[in-house]
Amino acid sequence: MPTNFAQNRPGSATLMESVDARTKLAGSNRMEILLFSLGTHEIFGINVFKVREVSKTPAITKAPNMPTGVEGLISLRGNVIPVVSLTKVMHLADAPTELGRSMMVTEYSKRILGFLVHGVDRIIRVDWDRVRAPEAVVTSDLHSYITAITELPDGRLVSIVDVEQILANTFGDSVIGQIDRVNAGDMYNVFFVDDSAVARRKIAEVLDKLGVKHKHALNGLEAWTRLSGMAAHCQQLGRNLHDEVSVILVDAEMPEMDGYVLTKNIKSDPRFHGIPVIMHSSLSSEANRAMGKSVGVDAYVAKFDAEVLADTIRPMLT
Repeated sequence: MPTNFAQNRPGSATLMESVDARTKLAGSNRMEILLFSLGTHEIFGINVFKVREVSKTPAITKAPNMPTGVEGLISLRGNVIPVVSLTKVMHLADAPTELGRSMMVTEYSKRILGFLVHGVDRIIRVDWDRVRAPEAVVTSDLHSYITAITELPDGRLVSIVDVEQILANTFGDSVIGQIDRVNAGDMYNVFFVDDSAVARRKIAEVLDKLGVKHKHALNGLEAWTRLSGMAAHCQQLGRNLHDEVSVILVDAEMPEMDGYVLTKNIKSDPRFHGIPVIMHSSLSSEANRAMGKSVGVDAYVAKFDAEVLADTIRPMLT
């Protein structure tokens, strides 16, 4: 039977508590991570907002021509969803060969997937400023599937999986179609921030098709540092910041500073008055839209629909 994962462990949260507390986390620079194992010595984690439920691995129906790592399909409350073996997708050679005993049903980027894992542990809350990029910490083979690293109180490291990379590597990148260019697009500058290499590549492609200039950062703290520096520089020279930044595009979950805190910083700083902020996130539920609205975003776009993103940005380029 599926579960809301209510384990009573010190310092842990429950999945149901997480759903109820989502809007309270907005702007707190904290995240909740569901810890799980793939049968190796590493501890992995996923943002709990992406997890709908956890259950024992059900009977899986094999289907022809499935991508590598997709074990088959299941019917879940009237929906047929693919079930992905994370050990195979992430190429973990030292992982057990049998199917994982547990399944996490995830929802992100407007997709519902089942992730097979060796076992699920508990939910923890961590501050985003204790979450770091994985460079020089994770082995090269695993690096592309890890978006961030954090540390447990006992010193053990948790590797937070890049679900967008897993989605792209398993099912392929979505093809970006025709996007009309913006009139005099080279007059406009879009600043975007995302910790996922897949997302950055897609965002840049959309902006290139729009014909606008763009700069980017890899996490919220870097974005705020650069944006603050740009604002100070314009102020010193007596220039209008709008000439440097037309629109700011932020991810929701990022190492060191999340998109909610970043948005609050931007919206509370009078130097950025009138510069719209768009939140672009794989967290596509209505609860997450409400979280974005609570910190003042001007629009919320779920990843990754290139046309919707372009149509959201275009009218804000004034």
